[in-house]
Amino acid sequence: MIVVGLTGSIGMGKSATLAAFAELGVPVWDADAAVHRLYGPGGGGVAPVRALAPDAAGPAGIDRARLRAAILADPALLKRIEAAIHPLVAADRDAFLTEARAGGAPLAVCDIPLLYETGAESWLDQVVVVSAPAEIQRARVLARPGMTAEAYEAILARQTPDAEKRARADHVIDTGGTRDHARAQAAAILANLTGE
Repeated sequence: MIVVGLTGSIGMGKSATLAAFAELGVPVWDADAAVHRLYGPGGGGVAPVRALAPDAAGPAGIDRARLRAAILADPALLKRIEAAIHPLVAADRDAFLTEARAGGAPLAVCDIPLLYETGAESWLDQVVVVSAPAEIQRARVLARPGMTAEAYEAILARQTPDAEKRARADHVIDTGGTRDHARAQAAAILANLTGE
């Protein structure tokens, strides 16, 4: 099975592109969805995060807005949160890949927002980067509920620059246009990799 990593900076269209691969019949795994499960009520990530950022935990699990505020107030907290959560996320991903292999899938796509930052390219067969013009990226991110320009800049500062991601990728999908255009690019990559 070919394991493809999908990445891109915040607001570049990873979720829409992952959905396009799913529509094309590809098994997909979403790191953000895994974190949401881990942070939800009864999730395996609640206790470790509560221990590091008590104000971020509540009856509904981890409040991501409160956690983001805690990290902005104490940037060193991010590394501690990542050290606690990344192994849980990796276990979730490994279970997905085991299931996809057992099902005979020729290819699976893992959406990994911090792919290059965490060295994930070392275990992936191919990397697809989604990219859009900076002004489109900024507008998308600032339109999100609760997002501020300060938080956006802080997130960007932690991410590998878009130009570097594009240079290191095996494939780049331009998400600055329509969803259909991005889907067509995903279909072309799928056909190229699987010969279908």
